[in-house]
Amino acid sequence: MRIKKILATALCAAGLMATQQASATAVGMELMLLVDVSGSVDSNEYNLQKTGYVNAFRSAAVQNAILGSQRGSIAVTYIEWSSANQQSTRVNWFLINSVASSNSFADALNGVTRAFNGSTALQDAIGKSYSLFGDEVGGAANGFESLRQVIDVSGDGTDNDSAQFLECSGRDAALRAGVDVINGLPIGGTSLVNHYNACVKSASGFVEAAASFSDFEAAIQRKLVREITTEVPEPASLALVGIALAGGLASRRRAKKA
Repeated sequence: MRIKKILATALCAAGLMATQQASATAVGMELMLLVDVSGSVDSNEYNLQKTGYVNAFRSAAVQNAILGSQRGSIAVTYIEWSSANQQSTRVNWFLINSVASSNSFADALNGVTRAFNGSTALQDAIGKSYSLFGDEVGGAANGFESLRQVIDVSGDGTDNDSAQFLECSGRDAALRAGVDVINGLPIGGTSLVNHYNACVKSASGFVEAAASFSDFEAAIQRKLVREITTEVPEPASLALVGIALAGGLASRRRAKKA
């Protein structure tokens, strides 16, 4: 009976993957860029931050990472956030699977205008945005199916305005819903880096710090390459592992009976 359950689970996983791929565009990763535009970020710093993202997606390093990654493609969305009820999608989910599409995404970013200039509601930004990953985390379908969902949070301050998600609860809610990884890019000193390690990144995530906004471009490029090139098992591989395990258990049981 146990072997039958393992086989059924493995086959169900393979069937679910096939159904998802039939109804959505398959990519290696869905990446949510959550960008701090609170009042502590002045206009020059905002431009340095935005230009950092633009130049990163135009860079050969990031483009080569995407093309060489699992499934050779990613889906990205760019969201600006500030106070508790201030989260705005500035560039909606965008497929990047070529140099041309990466440059097009950079062009879209370049055309973005600043959404807010308020307080710093870091946990509300995470907690109120993760559902945009779509039905994989209980939200409305976003048109993509991926091996992993990653939130990339950048900011220059600790939380001072979250109303719904207090302490570390925005991060925790996103992980409970099914988001795979949360990484952080703090722009500042040791205390902010420590805060991002404690309350932003997930256990499997990482923090890539920038000492100042002048260092942001290099930091975000390193961070994107690291995020994009991380590999995880394909669902089909997991199903095959389950079938192989079931077969091994069956063989052992037959051997014992003999």
